[in-house]
Amino acid sequence: MKFDILIINGLILPKPGTNKLIKNGFLGIQNGLIAVMGTMDEITSYSGTKIIDAQGMLVMPGLINSHCHAAMTLFRGLADDLALANWLHDHIFPAEAKNVNPEMVYWCSKLAAAEMILSGTSLVADGYFHEHDAARAFSDAGIRAIPAQGIIDFPAPGVPDPDKNIEAAETFVSSWLGKDPLITPGLFVHSPYTCSPQTIQKAKELAREKNIPFFIHVAETSQEPGMVIEPLADTVIQHLDLLGVLDEKTICVHCVWLNDKDLSILSKRGVGIAHCPQSNLKLASGIAPLSKIIEQNIPVALGTDGCASNNSLDLFREMDICAKLHKIPELNPTSVPAEKVLQMASINGAKMLGFDDKLGQLKVGAMADLIIINQQEVHLQPFYNPDLLVYSPAGADVQTSIINGRVVMQDRKILSFDINETLEKVRNLAKQLVA
Repeated sequence: MKFDILIINGLILPKPGTNKLIKNGFLGIQNGLIAVMGTMDEITSYSGTKIIDAQGMLVMPGLINSHCHAAMTLFRGLADDLALANWLHDHIFPAEAKNVNPEMVYWCSKLAAAEMILSGTSLVADGYFHEHDAARAFSDAGIRAIPAQGIIDFPAPGVPDPDKNIEAAETFVSSWLGKDPLITPGLFVHSPYTCSPQTIQKAKELAREKNIPFFIHVAETSQEPGMVIEPLADTVIQHLDLLGVLDEKTICVHCVWLNDKDLSILSKRGVGIAHCPQSNLKLASGIAPLSKIIEQNIPVALGTDGCASNNSLDLFREMDICAKLHKIPELNPTSVPAEKVLQMASINGAKMLGFDDKLGQLKVGAMADLIIINQQEVHLQPFYNPDLLVYSPAGADVQTSIINGRVVMQDRKILSFDINETLEKVRNLAKQLVA
């Protein structure tokens, strides 16, 4: 049988979080799906239109970024070393008001897509304004995405009248739902301190009607409960629970400040958590109770947040920080082991975002989203087990990225679009911002 893509001679990690590896393996891709996988001993009758020799390399599922503001690549390094309230209200919101437009969102989201493709991410859950243009950028770049239209009770880029925020969101969802195999639209309610209970409920009602993911920033700082609009409870989680918006299609982003009752509610409702450790560190928001979240069997996945509050969209870097950070509060080196973190960046994200067993692992019938890592780099030798993938690699070790059965990056060169054009466009936008 002749496949669209045939990968040979590689070390294959089918399911992150396990030590089961296929040594000297091969993998065949047909029509965007994984059609066959096994050892080279079984390959006698197979061939491929495109053959990739992965000798000395590791083949694994593409990583999944569960929370990002892609267009904020324009604001990378613009306002560093500030508290969240100061950073947001005195720097980011004003910069967004003057600079966020369809052109900016398209090109800066495309730059983010390049950064993620080059560092091994194959699926990103994004939330911002003018999200139609972000969706266009992701589709043109060849990266799988859940672009979620931003909803906020203030004049926002693209939605100057807050009374029309739900209407604008519905228009966005309808324009993309079922239209592109790479794009699954979602809704992103900024937070309970920028959105009224009525707005949050209307947005969730729309998300349920369309059966799409619903994202919201939650419990990021200790001051947040006192900032909530028309609070119904003492904590933000309990406020949202009383609003009836917590369920298995809700993804709460950050969740740094949770008490035991909050954790119980999240577990009972099946709510997912997008954990962004580097953003929480940089803004000094706190350290999320990750070991308790895992103990309560709450779905949790890894996200980078935007470049303005992280500076990097490299999930390998995020995994390393995550695994080390959560050993400190309990002074316990086994608190959140590497295998759990690797799952957070892959299979957990797939399940939480609605892809179940179709992404985040390599198996026959799954979507062909995978990456190939150069194991010959000195910092990746010797390779005893997959835990090394959390502590040692960088995104730059990814040699090839395949998304939806298409090679979008090979030998560190993006093939799906002209990266130089994107870089030039973003540099010009940055000059306009400074001016």
